[in-house]
Amino acid sequence: MIQFNRFRRFASGALVVLTASVFLAAGASLFAAQVFAPRHVARLKSVASAEVSPDGKHVAYTLAVQRDPLKGENGSAWIELHVVDAAGQTRPFVTGKVNVSGVQWTPDGKGIAFVAKRGDDQHSSLYVLPIDGGEARRVIDHNADIRGVSFTRDGRQVAFLATEPRPKDEQEYRDKGFNQEIYEEDWRPTKVWISAADGSGKPRALDLPGSASFVQWSPSTRQMAVVLAPTPLVDDSYMFKRVSIVDVDSGKVVERINNPGKLGQVGWSPDGKRIAMVSGVDINDPREGRLMVVSVPGDGTPVELMPDYEAHVASFVWKDENTLLFLADEGVATTVGTVNLDGHKQTLIEGDGPVLSGLSLSDDGRTAAFVGDSPQNPPEAFRLDIGGAGAKRLTNSNSCLGDMRFARQEVIEWEARDGLKLEGILVYPLNYAEGRRYPLIMSVHGGPESHVTGGWVTSYSRPGQVGAARGFAVFYPNYRGSTGRGVAFSKLGQADAAGREFDDLVDGVDHLIAMGIVDKDKVGITGGSYGGYASAWGATYYSHRYAASVMFVGISDNVSKLGTTDIPEEMYLVHHLKRLWEDWDYFLKSSPIRHVQKNRTPTLILHGKSDPRVHPSQSLELYRHLKTLGQAPVRLVWYPGEGHGNRRAAARFDYNVRMLRWMERYLQGPGGDSPVHAIDYAKEYGED
Repeated sequence: MIQFNRFRRFASGALVVLTASVFLAAGASLFAAQVFAPRHVARLKSVASAEVSPDGKHVAYTLAVQRDPLKGENGSAWIELHVVDAAGQTRPFVTGKVNVSGVQWTPDGKGIAFVAKRGDDQHSSLYVLPIDGGEARRVIDHNADIRGVSFTRDGRQVAFLATEPRPKDEQEYRDKGFNQEIYEEDWRPTKVWISAADGSGKPRALDLPGSASFVQWSPSTRQMAVVLAPTPLVDDSYMFKRVSIVDVDSGKVVERINNPGKLGQVGWSPDGKRIAMVSGVDINDPREGRLMVVSVPGDGTPVELMPDYEAHVASFVWKDENTLLFLADEGVATTVGTVNLDGHKQTLIEGDGPVLSGLSLSDDGRTAAFVGDSPQNPPEAFRLDIGGAGAKRLTNSNSCLGDMRFARQEVIEWEARDGLKLEGILVYPLNYAEGRRYPLIMSVHGGPESHVTGGWVTSYSRPGQVGAARGFAVFYPNYRGSTGRGVAFSKLGQADAAGREFDDLVDGVDHLIAMGIVDKDKVGITGGSYGGYASAWGATYYSHRYAASVMFVGISDNVSKLGTTDIPEEMYLVHHLKRLWEDWDYFLKSSPIRHVQKNRTPTLILHGKSDPRVHPSQSLELYRHLKTLGQAPVRLVWYPGEGHGNRRAAARFDYNVRMLRWMERYLQGPGGDSPVHAIDYAKEYGED
C-alpha cells in the first residue's frame, strides 16, 4: 500500500558490509571506492522539487541533504534552496540546517517565495528572497505553521493554509498536563487564510466546511479553488477530498466539483473558465491518475480527456486556455505530452530518457522544469525547451558518482501463470558472468498502487547498486495492482489479497531462474508496507520458495489490521471491497499468521513504533508466533519515534546495514543462528 505516508511508493531493500580491501588509501574520497556501500547511500543528495521562473531563465530547486547519522542532531534530511540557470550554473540561496518548502516564484519573477522556520520564528513563516541578491524577508508570520501558499496574479494578496490556535483557556489546561487525546474527535481543521502579500493587516480566515489541503486563486482573483475533506484524518484525505469553488468576498462555497475518486493535482486554466485535475475514475480506483477538466461555472461534472490512456497522469500545467502539458507514468518510464480539450494528444518526450516527476512551466509556455533520475543518478533538476531535443539535466548534486562502478540495470518482462504480461526492473550483480547463477534479493514495492520505474533504484530501503556490489541480483517486480498501466491493471488485485498478486512475484522469480541468472535455493524477499505484507507471505505461505525474508512495517494479520489502521475506508473501498464482518474467512486466509506453521524461512522484522498506518502489533504478532514455533531464526527490531517508514538518519542507516546483513547470512553465508545484533556504526559509516 505505501510510500510511506501511505501504502504506496515504498519498497524495502538491504545493504551489506563492504570489505576493507576495496577502499583506497586513507584521505581519499569515500566515493572513490568505486563500489557502493551503505555509507555512500547515507551521503547522497537529491533534488526534491524544481520550479522554472516566469521568464524561463532560471530554475529554483530544493535539495535534500542527509544528516550525518553519527554527528550532530539526528533527524530527517535538511532541505536547501538553490537556483540554477539554463547553462547549469548553480547558486546556493538558503543552505545549511534549514527546511525549506513550498518554493514558488513571485508573480513578477523578481523573487522566490518559500516557507521555513528560521531564526526566532515560533512557526513556519512565509519568506521572499530577491533573485538578484539580498537577504530573505519574512513577509507573513502567523500564529501557526503556514503552508500551501497561493499568490494572486498581481502579487498583492496571498492565500495560505494553517490551523487555528487552540483557545487560550484550553491551551492553559494543556500546559498543566491535561493533554489527553480524544481519538479521531479532537481534531482541528486546516483553514484558508487571506492576507496582503506584504504581511500588512491581519489575515482573514474563511469559514469553510471541513479541512483544507489546497488553495489556488482564480486568474480573476474573485474566486478560489479549495480542496476540502470532511476532516483532517488521513482516511478522509485519501478518499474524500473534493474541490470547491469559493467566492473570495463572501468566503462561501458557490460551486462544488464532483471529482469521482481520489484527488491529485488541481489547477485553474489561464482564462479562469475551467479547472483541471488528476482524479481517480471512480471511488474504487486505487490511484488518482486520470486527467479531467470541468467548466466553471458548470454542473460540476469533470470530463476525462484521455479515457483510454493506459498510464497514470502524475502532474500537469496549463500551456494555454485550450491545452495542457502533462507528465505521465507509463510502464516503468515517464512520458511528457500535450492534450487539447478535445482530447487530441501529442507526445513530446518518449519514455526512453530520465524518469521525470514534478512539472512547472514558464509564462510563455516555452520552457518546462522537472525533477529527473536515471539508473546512474539520483533525482536532479532538468529543463525542457518545448519543441526541443529533450530534457536537459541542469544539476550535478553528487559529482563523485562519476567514480562509482554501476551494475547493469534493465527492464525484465515475464508472463504470470494466468497469462498476464508483467514487467519489473533487474539490477544484475556487479561483474556479472553469464552462465553463473546468483543469489537474488526481490524487493517488493508497497501500495500496491505504486510501481518501480527504470531510474534510480538505490536508497536506504532499496538495495539496488549496493546489493549488486555485494554479489546479489536485485529484482523489483511490478505485480498486478501496480500503477503505470491504467485503471484496469491497477484494479486486478482488488478483493484478492495475497492471491494472484503474490503469485506474480513467484512467477517473476521463476522467470529469472529460467533465464539462468538466479539460484533457486538462494532467493530472498523484502519490502515495506504492502511489500512487507508480501515478505511476511513469503516467510509463511511461500516459505518453501524463499531462503530469507525481511519484513518492514508489514501486514501479518488482516483481521486485526482493519481494526488498528488509520485508513479503514481506503482498505474497504480500494483494497478489499468488503468489510471484515462480511467475509471473515477471506481476511483470515489472506493473513500470514494463518500460515505460520509453514515457516522455515529466517525472518527479520522491522517496524517504527509510532506507525499509524500498519500498527506495530502487526510485526509483534508475526514475531511472537514464529518465535514460539522456533522453526527458523526470527528477530524483531523496533524504531522508536519512527512511523510508516524511517525518516531519521540513524534509523535509516541502521535499517540499511541490518537488512542486508540478514540477506548475506542466509543467501551467501553460513546460515544458522541470527547474526550478532550489535553493529559497529562508525566502521560501517567510515568514521575517522
